[in-house]
Amino acid sequence: MSITSDEVNFLVYRYLQESGFSHSAFTFGIESHISQSSINGALVPPAALISVLQKGLQYVEAEISINEDGTLFDGRPIESLSLVDAVMPDVVHTRQQAIRDKLDQQQKPNSSSNSTAVQPHATKNGETAVNGEENGTHTLNNHVEAMEVDGEVQIPASKATVLRGHESEVFICAWNPVTDLLASGSGDSTARIWNLNENSNSGSTQLVLRHCIREGGQDVPSNKDVTSLDWNSEGTLLATGSYDGFARIWTKDGNLSSTLGQHKGPIFALKWNKKGNSILSAGVDKTTIIWDAHTGEAKQQFPFHSAPALDVDWQNNTTFASCSTDMCIHVCRLGSERPLKTFQGHTNEVNAIKWDPSGMLLASCSDDMTLKIWSMKHDSCVHDLQAHNKEIYTIKWSPTGAGSNNPNANILLASASFDSTVRLWDVERGVCIHTLTKHQEPVYSVAFSPDGKFLASGSFDKCVHIWDTLSGALVNSYRGTGGIFEVCWNSVGDKVGASASDGSVCVLDLRK
Repeated sequence: MSITSDEVNFLVYRYLQESGFSHSAFTFGIESHISQSSINGALVPPAALISVLQKGLQYVEAEISINEDGTLFDGRPIESLSLVDAVMPDVVHTRQQAIRDKLDQQQKPNSSSNSTAVQPHATKNGETAVNGEENGTHTLNNHVEAMEVDGEVQIPASKATVLRGHESEVFICAWNPVTDLLASGSGDSTARIWNLNENSNSGSTQLVLRHCIREGGQDVPSNKDVTSLDWNSEGTLLATGSYDGFARIWTKDGNLSSTLGQHKGPIFALKWNKKGNSILSAGVDKTTIIWDAHTGEAKQQFPFHSAPALDVDWQNNTTFASCSTDMCIHVCRLGSERPLKTFQGHTNEVNAIKWDPSGMLLASCSDDMTLKIWSMKHDSCVHDLQAHNKEIYTIKWSPTGAGSNNPNANILLASASFDSTVRLWDVERGVCIHTLTKHQEPVYSVAFSPDGKFLASGSFDKCVHIWDTLSGALVNSYRGTGGIFEVCWNSVGDKVGASASDGSVCVLDLRK
C-alpha cells in the first residue's frame, strides 16, 4: 500500500474544490501540476481526503489498542484521537501507557471488570456517518431525508434524460438561444453539444469539441478544464474559455472556427456582446480582453485589476464591467484608456457581477457574504444586501418583473450561497422576499425561466430544485448522481439542463 505525492496533491485539490475554496484550489492545482497527473477525477468519490484521514485515524487508534504480540487490549481508547494527536508520537505513546495503566488497575481483584470499556462509536467527533461514509467537511445529517418533498414535486425518472460522455466534472452548461442544443464544458478538456430537438432522429447525439494545443507540429489534448462557454445571440456560434489560456469559437456543428490567444494563463469567464461582433474574456493574468469575433484579433486588453479577474458582463455592445479577487469592480469601454468607473466596497474577492436587463444597475456578490447593487450615477453602492452567512457564489436577475405578466412588477435578483440557501431580493426596495432553504450543501447555480415565473437552483447535494418566484414554493425537485455545478433553461422555458461533478449532464422535461 503506497501513496504518491501526485495522489496526495489531487486529494487536497479535490478537498479545496468541494469545500468551496475554488480560487485556492485553482492556484494549488496550477502549482502542483494536477492537470499533468494521470488520475481520473471522475472515479474519485466526494470527500475522499476526509475518509482516507478517518481510516488512518481508526488505524492509529487500533494500533494503540494492540499488544506487541498482536492481541487486542481489553479496553478501547477512552476518547477518540484527534488528527493532530495521531501524528504526534509522544501523544500516541502516553495514550498507550494510559491504557496499560488502566488495564493493570482493572486486573486488581477489587476492580469491577470492564466497567469502563467504551463501545466503539458509530460516529466520530460529532460528525455524522452518511451512507456508510464518514465525512468531516460538512455535518451531513441530511442525505437520507433531504427530499422531504411530496411525490407531486419529485420529477420522475421518465422526465429526466441523463447524458453521459464526459470523463470528468462538467462545470458549465448553456442552451443555444434558438434551438434545443445544450453545450457543456468539462475538466476532460472537451466541450460537448447535445442535440435535444424533438425532430432529431438520432435521439440526443453529442458533438465532441476537443480543446487541443500545438506541440511538436501536431495537435494534442490540452488536458485543461473548459471553464466557460457562451452562445452568440443568433445561436450560430459557441465561444469557450479554457484553463489552457485560449478562447475558442466553434460553429454549432462542432467545427473550430478560430482560436483566440493573448491571455497568459487560465480564462475564467467569457461573454458575447448582443450584436455578436465582440467577445469579452477575463483571466488569471489580471486582464480582460475584448476580441473581434470575426478576425479573432484582440481589439483591446484592459490591465486594471491587481489580481485575477473572475467575471465580466456587458452593459451594452461596447461597455462592460469586470470583477476580481482584488475586491474591485471596473466599468470599462472599448476605446477608453482608463475605467469609466471603479466600484469599491467589498471586503473580499468579488465572485460574479451582472447588469440588470435595463443596464442601469450592476449587482455583485462576494466572499464577504454580501450582495451589492451599484449605479453609474453613484460612487458607493445603492444597496448593501446582507443576509447570507457564507460566501455568495453567483447571482442572476429575473428577465422582467418576475412571477407575473405585469412588465412593471419589480425586478428580482437571485443569489446562490455556500450557506446552502438561495435568496430572492426585491432590489427596488432592497429587501429579501424569499429565502429558499431545501438544499443541504453549497448552492453553485441559479437560473430564472425565460418568463421569470420560476427559478432553478443546483447544489452540491446533487439536487436541482425549481421554485415559484412569486410564492417561494418548491414546484419540482430532481436528485441527480453528482453535485450540481450549473443549471440553465432552454429558450422556450420547458427544459432545464444541469451539469454535475460525476461527469453527467441531465435534462429535465418540465412539460406537464
